Amino acid sequence: MPSANCLTVLAYAAGLIVTLVLAAWLTPARWWRRPNLRAAGILAAGTWGLGALLLSLLPASGPVVAAAAPPSPSHAGVSYTVFDDLNLRADKGIGAPRIAVAPAGTVVTTTGLRDGDWWQVSARIDGRQVRGWSSSLWLRRAEEARR
Repeated sequence: MPSANCLTVLAYAAGLIVTLVLAAWLTPARWWRRPNLRAAGILAAGTWGLGALLLSLLPASGPVVAAAAPPSPSHAGVSYTVFDDLNLRADKGIGAPRIAVAPAGTVVTTTGLRDGDWWQVSARIDGRQVRGWSSSLWLRRAEEARR
């Protein structure tokens, strides 16, 4: 698949060609006998407008995948209390498969990996250690009382 820069150049080149064809059909021939500002303005505006239109019609190049932030010492090993049943997921996002449910009151510990509001945590659930991703919005610091 061509890169984004290549597609941009191709879109504006196609915009220039379409502008030249339309200008030849829709403007008086005398406008094009010698170079002038009007002709340059028509070519520039047409190329920019049609090129931008073609770019907007192209399908997106695919989802942008953001890498998880590297572990930060200030964030790793911090304990949080789950205040409502918490889904631990195999990856970030609500569409990722659920691997376990931490019941309310479970203490989870951060690993240091996070991506926005999604944090990787580990917890002991039913006697086994589980590591998964959860939304930080469902966590409270262990020393913080529920309000």
